[in-house]
Amino acid sequence: METWITNALAIDPETGSLHKKHLKVAQGKVALWLDGGESPDTEGCEVIDAEGKLISPGFIDMHVHLREPGFEYKETIRSGTESAAKGGFTTIAPMPNTRPVTDTPETVKFVREKAAAEGVVRVLPYAAITKNELGRELTDFAGLKEAGAIGFTDDGVGVQNAQMMKDAMALARSLGLPVIAHCEDNSLVEGAAVTDGEFARRHGLKGIPNESEAIHVGRDILLAEATGVHYHVCHVSTEQSVRLIRLGKSVGVNVTAEVCPHHLVLCDEDIPDSMDANWKMNPPLRTPRDVEACIQGLEDGTIDMIVTDHAPHSEEEKAKGMERAPFGIVGFETAFPLLYTKFVRTGRWTLDFLLRRMTKDPARVFELPYGTLEPGAPADLTLIDLESEQAVDPGSFLSKGRNTPFKGWKLYGWPLLTMVEGQVVWTQHKGIAR
Repeated sequence: METWITNALAIDPETGSLHKKHLKVAQGKVALWLDGGESPDTEGCEVIDAEGKLISPGFIDMHVHLREPGFEYKETIRSGTESAAKGGFTTIAPMPNTRPVTDTPETVKFVREKAAAEGVVRVLPYAAITKNELGRELTDFAGLKEAGAIGFTDDGVGVQNAQMMKDAMALARSLGLPVIAHCEDNSLVEGAAVTDGEFARRHGLKGIPNESEAIHVGRDILLAEATGVHYHVCHVSTEQSVRLIRLGKSVGVNVTAEVCPHHLVLCDEDIPDSMDANWKMNPPLRTPRDVEACIQGLEDGTIDMIVTDHAPHSEEEKAKGMERAPFGIVGFETAFPLLYTKFVRTGRWTLDFLLRRMTKDPARVFELPYGTLEPGAPADLTLIDLESEQAVDPGSFLSKGRNTPFKGWKLYGWPLLTMVEGQVVWTQHKGIAR
């Protein structure tokens, strides 16, 4: 059945202004746009009356954790993709730090087949750089690519050995795939849970210094220059990393980068004295100076995209306290409302800028045919209510994870409907008729 989405607000790509539009979807693709003043022929079609809500390309999240296989009590491919759909995401890329680690063609195939059978959004898995993410032996890059891996990363740990990373980059370059790096020097972070800043000093905690991240960023930019690989920096959090990435780009290194919403809206001084481990993530919340550097890096293109690093854990694990609980927070269902409320409604960013960093730019960097609603493109989209205020309620999350520092925050910009290749995969929208 063909579908018309009527009376939607769409961004004019030339001016950035919003205009009422009607969109026709046929055979899973964007078929036709009409101006709002025209009357679409909806006979025999499903009709979704957007009722003046924003229509956007589906969000693309190139850094997520679905936990399956091995940690299904935290999240499954089913629950994680449902949570992604509720957040407006239509394409996601899960990290390989599962159990078993996604380091063999068989495990890559398992993730892809499980996602095809039970997932509700598009799942593009990464594979590990080293076997078991131990940093000792490279995986079968060619076999992993053939099985469907879209890139290589040991996310969760940094590759400590420079020669190992250089060899990985050269091999990935020969296969035309990127290396995605979790940048962290283990010798500087052992036993630390928060950044080396005001909160750590106030509570007598060992701090994670900025240079633990930036040392690997600088090293890997040099290795990427030597090998010619597409090198992508995970979850940038420090001023030094932003500075190094900007320098690398300025001299022609093929380096790209991402940043998470929590590193744009929170700093270490926001962490409550209750030592709530829902504020513990890796990289940790940094200083106000680092936050502003990341914001400016995103604004000037040094940082290319926004990702969530969605990292669900059980309530029992997070109850162990700041020093013993695992790192990570969930992010699918709060990402767009957080950034829209913090940056667009306050006037610092345009709506078009935010949407590009969550759609077109990740698609561009990873050469994906998504992130646009031009005719002929896959009909991956989300409808968003920009006007209604709603409080963050972890109890309503579709993710198994409830670990968020944003509980109770009142935000605008909540997705109401998500469509993947023309099929509605999640909705709270009332204006659907057949």
